Amino acid sequence: MSIQIYTSPLCGYCHAAKRLLQSKGVEFVEVDLANEPERREEMVQRSNGGHTVPQIFIDDHHVGGCDDLYALERGGKLDPLLQAS
Repeated sequence: MSIQIYTSPLCGYCHAAKRLLQSKGVEFVEVDLANEPERREEMVQRSNGGHTVPQIFIDDHHVGGCDDLYALERGGKLDPLLQAS
């Protein structure tokens, strides 16, 4: 399983999304756009136009942002998605 999250250091939603993923005990790769601004275009392309952070990917599946991640959790769909990957 591969989890990647595009973030910015001052983004509260980014911190919340990372906390949820950490609480699940999964490892993820963080792409800090403040340190790697050249990767923003990569993020926008992968997310089909998403330009806000965080943008979260589980394997090749675009989850979306923090609200989308928490919606999966509330709906009981995050754990199966993490286990299927």
